[in-house]
Amino acid sequence: MLNKADLFAAELGRLAEQAKALSHPARLEILNILAVQDTCICGELVDALPLSQASVSRHLRTLKDAGLIQGTVDGPRSCYCVDREAVESLGVQLNQFFDGVLVAAPAGKCC
Repeated sequence: MLNKADLFAAELGRLAEQAKALSHPARLEILNILAVQDTCICGELVDALPLSQASVSRHLRTLKDAGLIQGTVDGPRSCYCVDREAVESLGVQLNQFFDGVLVAAPAGKCC
């Protein structure tokens, strides 16, 4: 069965996937915490957030699946960090996308 997202350019699909991963305030806060601490044990994240262990784990999985963080599992301890190259690349792509939208959109002309 064809996924409608497959009808669009692959780079738009990847951009949308990463933007969707950022669409929850908990995930933005997780990125902030990881950026400040550089690396983090999952338990420390749970202590820093008003969420359950299961919720934090789901948010970490979403960020990892989007390629925005890296993580390793060592027994009961999971260690995560920001993927700096991926986050930098996403910032550049988002800026390019919105610059293109602003260039194409006529200024001051709307319904």
